[in-house]
Amino acid sequence: MFNLRLNSYALDPRGLGFGEWQVFELLREQLWYRPNSGIYIKLIVMLGKCKQPEKAHALFLAMIDEGCVVNHEAYTALLSAYSRSGLFDKAFSLLEKMKNTPDCQPDVHTYSVLIKSCLQVVAFDKVPVLLSDMANQGIKPNTVTYNTLIDAYGKAKRFAEMESTLLEMLREGKCEPDVWTMNSTLRAFGSSGQIETMEKCYEKFQSAGIEPNIKTFNILLDSYGKAEKYEKMSAVMEYMQKYHFSWTIVTYNVVIDAFGRAGDLKQMEYLFRLMRSERIKPSCVTLCSLVRAYGRAGKAEKIGGVLRFIENSDVMLDIVFFNCLVDAYGRLGCFAEMKGVLEMMKKKGCKPDKITYRTMIKAYKIGGMTSCAKELQGLMRMPDETRLEMGKPDFR
Repeated sequence: MFNLRLNSYALDPRGLGFGEWQVFELLREQLWYRPNSGIYIKLIVMLGKCKQPEKAHALFLAMIDEGCVVNHEAYTALLSAYSRSGLFDKAFSLLEKMKNTPDCQPDVHTYSVLIKSCLQVVAFDKVPVLLSDMANQGIKPNTVTYNTLIDAYGKAKRFAEMESTLLEMLREGKCEPDVWTMNSTLRAFGSSGQIETMEKCYEKFQSAGIEPNIKTFNILLDSYGKAEKYEKMSAVMEYMQKYHFSWTIVTYNVVIDAFGRAGDLKQMEYLFRLMRSERIKPSCVTLCSLVRAYGRAGKAEKIGGVLRFIENSDVMLDIVFFNCLVDAYGRLGCFAEMKGVLEMMKKKGCKPDKITYRTMIKAYKIGGMTSCAKELQGLMRMPDETRLEMGKPDFR
């Protein structure tokens, strides 16, 4: 039991801090301890996710020192740690080493990890090289590889590459598209406003026997909402209710924002109440949608209601929310309240940024308060050191 407790704690996915290292060291000091490759590999993976490649490398070396079997999984874990932190020279060097090390040959998972990391930093030029290398090694992409490519190409609006990848996946035969493939494709077309194409794809995936999940419906709702197709959005909501799909925080945020943008405050507020009655905690995204909607509708008193809700909640506010609040008050010409947001930010430990002050300057100009606008513009032009010496805001 003691052994199991130590292992589960050491593998806490939130990261490996001082306490976790202490536990791992304590484990290694036990008389009954025997080096375990599996534990080391999982720890290296966690360090990679926490962007600590140096520690991951140190643990890899410790693994070798303790006589653990170092196989392709261990190398892939370290390669993942390097690539997640953008250390591609080290990652590609390790890939070459794997090719020349017996029993450590890279597999489809190794290449998929590296491809995903390249795509995350928009290094699209490295992908064809990796795919070609895979082919030379006799390794075929799997469903995960194809889904990674389709998702990245879709997000980058590289539709030609996305569609050719999907066709290649279908030609392969052994890599059946799944719900992840469907969701990535629908999101790509829906977010770019290609609603008809999105709907045709949805029908084709369904006819292929792929069942939608909650993420699918969230994508459809978001796409219809942004395209102002509220009837279709309502139809999706009714379908979800009919077939008992439980709404998530993402679902509520999408529909609250959509009705807010449409100016349907009654429906927006109903959904907000329903969300709370379902014991789903509103997020900063939820509150931004409310504030934006009230700002557009000229409802300053309603914004005050949102702030009172915040006072009685533990929602963590970020710079995006405060900038929404500044913009809403600026639109309404509530300049005292707008300036008061800066004090609120100070109390919450959140520094204003350039967007905050540019939003204020725009509001002052529209409101004819040119002197206030010029004062802020002057402060923004000052060197950071001078401004801070004067006790003025930090714009970084």
